[in-house]
Amino acid sequence: MKQVKIQIPSLVENIRVVESFIDNSKDTFHIDDDIYGNIMVAVTEAVNNAIRHGNKFDKDKNVFLSLFVEPDRVKFEVEDEGTGFDYDNLLDPTAPENIENPGGRGIFLIRHLADEVEFTKDGRHVQLTFMLPTTPNEAEAEHSTANETI
Repeated sequence: MKQVKIQIPSLVENIRVVESFIDNSKDTFHIDDDIYGNIMVAVTEAVNNAIRHGNKFDKDKNVFLSLFVEPDRVKFEVEDEGTGFDYDNLLDPTAPENIENPGGRGIFLIRHLADEVEFTKDGRHVQLTFMLPTTPNEAEAEHSTANETI
């Protein structure tokens, strides 16, 4: 498994650093264009939430971003130095009474763009997993291996 980590101060302008990190990771690890957009939106949203809501724009607090690349998936971990939040009891941004609210869609977006989302450390840490598409040759190899074991 390959891994890369960065640490950024909690300044909104550092979202550009995160975008560059994702772009470089896409090129370095050959991340497919099909999931690149989902990764860019979900990970930058998670970092933005960590800066805004977790660390409350405190430039003395950092956001930690890690990337783990496995053969079939990429995982991004975002952690802030805030107090956390109750990620199990969020308002539904699609409910009629919340449609007009200008915020509250970040976690909703993240959960719909990533294949798996796991919060830990009272919400201060989130892991976003994106499954990598298998090529036809890989799918055939997996299928033939499965048939051999039956």
